[in-house]
Amino acid sequence: NSIGVSYLRLSIGASDLDARVFSYDDLPAGQTDPTLSKFSLAPDREHLLPVLKEILAVNPAIKLMASPWSPPPWMKTNGSSKGGSLKPEFYDAYARYFVKYIQGMQAEGIRLDAITIQNEPLHPGNNPSLLMQAEQQAEFVKKHLGPAFREAGLDTKIIVYDHNADRPDYPLAILNDAAAKQYVDGSAFHLYGGSIEALSKVHDAHPDKNLYFTEQWVGSKSQFAENLPWHVRTLVIGATRNWARTVLEWNLAADPQQAPHTPGGCTECRGALTLAGNTVTREDAYYIIAHASKFVRPGSVRISSTLPDKLPNVAFKAPNGQKVVVVQNESPAPQIFHVRYQGQLFTSTLPAGAAGTYVW
Repeated sequence: NSIGVSYLRLSIGASDLDARVFSYDDLPAGQTDPTLSKFSLAPDREHLLPVLKEILAVNPAIKLMASPWSPPPWMKTNGSSKGGSLKPEFYDAYARYFVKYIQGMQAEGIRLDAITIQNEPLHPGNNPSLLMQAEQQAEFVKKHLGPAFREAGLDTKIIVYDHNADRPDYPLAILNDAAAKQYVDGSAFHLYGGSIEALSKVHDAHPDKNLYFTEQWVGSKSQFAENLPWHVRTLVIGATRNWARTVLEWNLAADPQQAPHTPGGCTECRGALTLAGNTVTREDAYYIIAHASKFVRPGSVRISSTLPDKLPNVAFKAPNGQKVVVVQNESPAPQIFHVRYQGQLFTSTLPAGAAGTYVW
């Protein structure tokens, strides 16, 4: 209980974990709405907005990031929710779509800390999805989205990429464009491909820009004994040692059949919580995140720690002055180890594959 989750990611319009595909400006085939006169948050009023308001009532300080899986289909080259690219003639309308979304959420009492421009821009096979190359995203940011945010007086952060660590060249191409970079807070990553160390490559090239780890799923057919070690070692420890300011699992909740999802969406995405009527089951991602979230509070700063063999770890200084170390034993046998800090010393043992969080 009370694991202190402090950051959540929403979809702008439908993700593939909605029961149906929708945007906030859906029209009959062949029609367009460049003035966005039909824009409405109505699809979110039944479920998402009430739940978000309940969450904010519990923790008003929680931060929210929002990501689109697709623009309205009429803005796209193929007129479909799946795949296609954003038509250049609708870049301006789509920038204003983001502005109207953020302002609409603000009117509901929901402030967005950040948006990413596109979830997985190099994966047009999901439903919904969009193909957006790096040069297209740079063009969209520097000539449309950034100026639109500035004109509207929005302080919501603009975050680029939001895809796998095998393509650090994508965010680097945008950040290397000075006209785009001025509007960008940082880059977001997933890890369905590549190495978590790629985040440091982006940091080293642009240390003035932030990094975020924004998505990793837990498969419904996988086991806790494999999930906990990998996610703690690679994400809680690995992402933060490589400059990530967030570590987000995907997704928050699902039913026992891993629903809802769109036709063609993820059918095996296990939520951090499984909801069966009034029965709530805490799943793998809940405990993975809890290892850090309960004690590594917002405002914590990562501090240096050595890396002994078979014991990946990460250390933080929390705002209250506490020190927090998350350790994972990746060996097949129990490991005894010592933690030394400014003359203080303690000894602990972790079973094979286990993770531990140490606070003092």
